[in-house]
Amino acid sequence: MEFVCTDAGKAAQIQEMLHNFDIEGKIVLRKKYHVVYLKEGESIVDLLNVCEAHVALMELENLRILKDMRNSINRRVNCEAANITKTVNAATRQIEDIEYIQSHGGLGMLPDNLREMAEVRMEYPDATLKELGEYLNPPVGKSGVNHRLQKLNEIAERLKK
Repeated sequence: MEFVCTDAGKAAQIQEMLHNFDIEGKIVLRKKYHVVYLKEGESIVDLLNVCEAHVALMELENLRILKDMRNSINRRVNCEAANITKTVNAATRQIEDIEYIQSHGGLGMLPDNLREMAEVRMEYPDATLKELGEYLNPPVGKSGVNHRLQKLNEIAERLKK
């Protein structure tokens, strides 16, 4: 919220009046005008309340709530998108490792637990670690699945050297 004044004295007077209500207004010189501004939403709400502009206060609060909800949803969507990208990149890398092992010695050279892990990953390329673990017999937790996939990666790296 801004109050545009033609001279510094008027701006200081507005700033002082705001200060009397414990509202912090700052002054900035913009071109030939002195501008008293409130940046924080809470300060603007306090001023509207002091001015008894309750309808405007409610409209502002509704806008703030809407903005907070929109920001929250955007953060969640961005987080989900990042997680999906991370999962897809990891799965792609794992499949590439398994295909490399397959073409340079075959899956038969692997211990049973790693061979089964490789087969399950190839069969379910879009599955999460948790889902992959449930497909194994006996089922394995996310940590165990991750450990086996890391072992497959190490084997692929050794074969590449």
